[in-house]
Amino acid sequence: MFSRRAFLSRSALIGCSLAASPLVTPISFAATPGENRLVVIILRGGMDGLDVVQPYGDPDFARLRGAPGVADPDGPVDLDGFYALHPALRPLLPLWQQGQLGFVQAVSTPYRDKRSHFDGQDLLEAGITDLSRGLSRDGWLNRLLQHVPGAGAETAYAIGRDSMAILNGPAPVSGWSPDADLALSPQAMRLAALVMKDDPLFETAMARAFALADSDGDPVAIDGGTDEMMSMIESDRKASRGAGAESRIARFAAERLRADTRIASFSINGWDTHEAQARPLGRALARLSDTILALRDAL
Repeated sequence: MFSRRAFLSRSALIGCSLAASPLVTPISFAATPGENRLVVIILRGGMDGLDVVQPYGDPDFARLRGAPGVADPDGPVDLDGFYALHPALRPLLPLWQQGQLGFVQAVSTPYRDKRSHFDGQDLLEAGITDLSRGLSRDGWLNRLLQHVPGAGAETAYAIGRDSMAILNGPAPVSGWSPDADLALSPQAMRLAALVMKDDPLFETAMARAFALADSDGDPVAIDGGTDEMMSMIESDRKASRGAGAESRIARFAAERLRADTRIASFSINGWDTHEAQARPLGRALARLSDTILALRDAL
């Protein structure tokens, strides 16, 4: 007899990447009341905030870092006569001018005078004030969900391959990674339906997994053979590690937010620039700008 266990164990041979697939994760759908959405983007590492939003009107800034050339069309972008925006964020200037973008300067967690970005980041995501009693692994965003009436697994999404400590905790959270995909032949999908038909919970979870896998724009049912299925999955994996991966995550988040999802969180890496940072910081900020605009446009 061909059992569910046998189907799952053999699915990798017909193009289902189980290690990254939503097929093995029961997915439920629920909406929270209201139409507000919240997206939290974690910038992992140690961003130099003074270079992102530059207080060039402060004489100490000019003395220590040099006066930015706000008159240079390729230089920092003046915001209000005191602050200037890093030139890599120039595409976001219309959002600032329309009152849709703001910056909060000179704030910090209580984690000061230490050397670990990892501890500081964990404290930020946990939403606690110090590490003296150890780190609570419940994230503050998960604790918020526990107080939202009607919150379910589809209410919040942790998106990407990185562990999202901010969403750790007992409240249910769905996850998606841009390199997760399903690719099955129509015959394999029919076989799966037959195998699962006597288990309503698994049958429902499988149908929702197919819908989720299909929602990134790649079809789940592939008429080609195993080589085409595996090629599609490998293409997804390469795309998730290449240029534009964050924008793809943003577009997926927007699609879920247009449906039942109300909260989404993902991260962008590459902020440990340390020294000689002009080029790497500019690249990281350009990716951040692209991500924000992709999210805005897709919503």
